[in-house]
Formats: sequence, structure tokens, C-alpha cells
Amino acid sequence: MNSAPLFPSSPASSNEILIAHCDGGSRGNPGPAGYGAIIEDQQGRILARLSEYLGKRTNNYAEYSALLGVLAWCIENKQPRVRVVADSELMVKQMQGKYKVNSPDLRPLWEEARRRANQLEKFEIQHTLRGGNKEADQLANDAMDRGMGRTPAIAASPSSNLSGKPAPSPRPATPAPPQQRQVLEGFVKNGVVHLINGELPDGIFVKVVRE
Repeated sequence: MNSAPLFPSSPASSNEILIAHCDGGSRGNPGPAGYGAIIEDQQGRILARLSEYLGKRTNNYAEYSALLGVLAWCIENKQPRVRVVADSELMVKQMQGKYKVNSPDLRPLWEEARRRANQLEKFEIQHTLRGGNKEADQLANDAMDRGMGRTPAIAASPSSNLSGKPAPSPRPATPAPPQQRQVLEGFVKNGVVHLINGELPDGIFVKVVRE
């Protein structure tokens, strides 16, 4: 496997390189998913906060969606140089060409990320532990909370964009429709409920009524 960088450095530009922390998550994997990202300049000034609910998706889908969101923002705002910091080792190493992309669900996202990254003068991506990505992680959780009809733990504060005007708020997600009440029958054995018919997805709350 060729381990050379996918995106070789281009000639130096007068534009500074931006730092973008991004993160995606899923409650259930697959389950309610969202991503968050924060984009800063070299002085640490926040240029944008991104936060979007994705519906029922996997964790890896959400991670790639965060990267795609950052790249789209850079292209739209004519920022050609960016260093992305993410805590998904899989995505980082796939983008670096160190891991193959075997998943048919992830390959289109990987290809689109490569296409967008190749539109920039300089693209770098590096791995960090989860503790180095706290604000992006919070924005991803806020997106999932909004999509599930919950109040986000911390509302994203306004940020400034390159023009000095308040940055637009993250696109509001459409709240998930209320779930209809579902009644399933089952029996208890050794303290575990076994369903007779039907199934329940991970991450939901249930109420058990004894008969």
C-alpha cells in the first residue's frame, strides 16, 4: 500500500492555515446521529461553529459528515488551507491513505471528502484523543439532542466569521417525529425480559407492565 500523503503540499500561500476540530457521534450505532465542528484561525479566534443532526446513522457516517461539513465551509468561505483534527482514528488513517476503505457505506463519503480536499491549496488531517476534541464533541451531542427533541446541554454561543459579523447559527434540525406507543409481549427468565414477537432498537426507553 502506498503510504504517501493523499494531498501533497502546494506552494506556500499568503493565507494562514485554519484549525478545525470536528467530531461525529451516534446513539445506538446506528441511531440518532449528529456532528459538530469548530473552526479557528491561528490566533484562536473562532470563525465558525457547525452542528447538524443527521437522523439515524452510524458513528462512522457521522464522523465523515463532520469532515465534509468542515471542507464545505472552507470552500464556501474561500479558505484554501485547513488542518483538521479529529478523534476518529479510522477516518484519519483512511484519509491519510494508511487504511483501506472497505465499507460500501463509507466509500462514497471518503471519495467526496477527497474531492473536496483536493479543491484546497493545503489539507492536513491529524488524530487526537477524545479529550482534545471536547467542544466539537459537545456540538455533536447538542445536534443529537435537538434531533431527539431534547434541550441541548450547552447552547452554542455566537461566533464571528471573517467579516466580523455574527456567524450564522447552525442549521436547525427537524425534530424527530413523536414515536407511537408500541406494545410488545414477552416473559422474564433469570431477570431478563425475552420478547415473544417484535424487536426493540438500542438506546430507547421502555416501560414494563406486569400482567
